[in-house]
Amino acid sequence: MMPDLGKYAVEVTSAYGITFLLILIISVLYWRRGLIIKRRLLAAEARKDA
Repeated sequence: MMPDLGKYAVEVTSAYGITFLLILIISVLYWRRGLIIKRRLLAAEARKDA
């Protein structure tokens, strides 16, 4: 439940939206990076065992 923000409603709501979007983008980037690193690690371990 949002409090009454009066004339600042647009600014506060957009700040929340931008913050949520940035957190989402950063999370996706770290998730993708983790997948890439995991794939490289598995490939390196496969070369080591071969």
